Amino acid sequence: MEMNAPAIVNSAPRPLTISRAELLTALSRALDMTEGQPAGHALRCCWIGLAIGREYGLPQTTLDSLYYAIILKDLGCSSNAARICQLYLTDDLKFKRDSKTMRDSLPHALSFVLSHTGLQVGPAQRFRAMFDVVRNGHSIVQELIETRCERGERIARDMHFSDDVAVGVRDLDEHWDGGGRPARLRGDAISMLARIALIAQVADVFHTAAGPDAACAEVILRSGTWFDPSLAAAFGRATRANGFWQMLRSSDLEPVLWDLAPDRQADIVDDAYLDEIATGFAQVVDAKSPFTGGHSLRVSRYADTIARHMGWDEERRRWLRRAGLLHDIGKLGVSNQVLDKPGKLNETEWRAIRAHPGDGETILARVAAFGEISAMAGAHHERLDGRGYPRGLVAAQIGDETRILTAADVFDALTAERPYRGPMSGHDAIAIMARDIGTAFDPRCVAALEQVVPQKTTVDE
Repeated sequence: MEMNAPAIVNSAPRPLTISRAELLTALSRALDMTEGQPAGHALRCCWIGLAIGREYGLPQTTLDSLYYAIILKDLGCSSNAARICQLYLTDDLKFKRDSKTMRDSLPHALSFVLSHTGLQVGPAQRFRAMFDVVRNGHSIVQELIETRCERGERIARDMHFSDDVAVGVRDLDEHWDGGGRPARLRGDAISMLARIALIAQVADVFHTAAGPDAACAEVILRSGTWFDPSLAAAFGRATRANGFWQMLRSSDLEPVLWDLAPDRQADIVDDAYLDEIATGFAQVVDAKSPFTGGHSLRVSRYADTIARHMGWDEERRRWLRRAGLLHDIGKLGVSNQVLDKPGKLNETEWRAIRAHPGDGETILARVAAFGEISAMAGAHHERLDGRGYPRGLVAAQIGDETRILTAADVFDALTAERPYRGPMSGHDAIAIMARDIGTAFDPRCVAALEQVVPQKTTVDE
């Protein structure tokens, strides 16, 4: 992806007014990536779900909660990515995408396992993986869905959403007939928001793959098993409205959804909430790999430590901390087969890694309040000598914020465990970074780290 060099500034950004709905609809693209879905999946699901809710006659307060439950339905989806790769020896993104169209029957399940397990490993290893999946299939599926649902609920609560929204996220994979997971809930025991969100999700997946007729046929097929029949009927009525399907393909969908969102003036976010959203999405990013637990939070704190040592004021440092929390959001679009690979990456895998800063910048740039942060995220793997990625920027093009973020990111990477090595001491990490002062790292950043964290391997959480 070819990109122009960013204009990275060294002053704190101007405060901007943004509603919670605008913020989260923009960031929902990150959740689409980690679920292997085409961009805009959450937005399309939201349009479908709100149409069902209105047709069903839900009150506005419930529609407001439904809006957020659908936008955030995949908050927990990164947490089972590494486990999917480990169990199925496959690309978690493709696995998740393709699993959405799998029919709920034993033959389809076996066919899916055969076509998605261990395709790039030797026959013996593949056979062992398939045998384990078939033998322990029920417990494996339970584990994966339970992890996803519980994590999603917890992050939604951390973002201070209502019980209705958090439970809606948790119950997404429950089925009307009691055959879903993780709690095997049945009928009205399932959150209304989750019941609608699941129909919307299936409808969007099949519509994107094969068009309106396929979406309608799938909802009819699953009515009474996966879906509440009365809500499935409401979906059918909603689809007959003029422009329903056209809007799913329209570039106007996002602004149209903003107009349908909870009252924008009453839902304006402040700096404290921006911090909470950044922290919530950092949890989503870090949950993707067992080797990145707490990484974004530590980078945020290391960056703040460096900036404080350099005399920066609190306002400037607050934005820098947010950049640390969100700098790796583009990694949600990278398979764990690449992120957790213990050996050397091939060229295709390196291309995926090199793309993540640009992908992160694209996501964050959709949030007006994160404009400067997006540029920092897009440049955090650049080097002063021009040998970084994705753009090959040189020192004159790299602002102080990005220099600090880069140093903090590398320091934490060196002092944390990785698939190919154990963690280093803080002293050893700084010694390695000192070799690249002036080529990769700003000497002020390394000096600040050396002064305040010479021996520590983590920042206290």
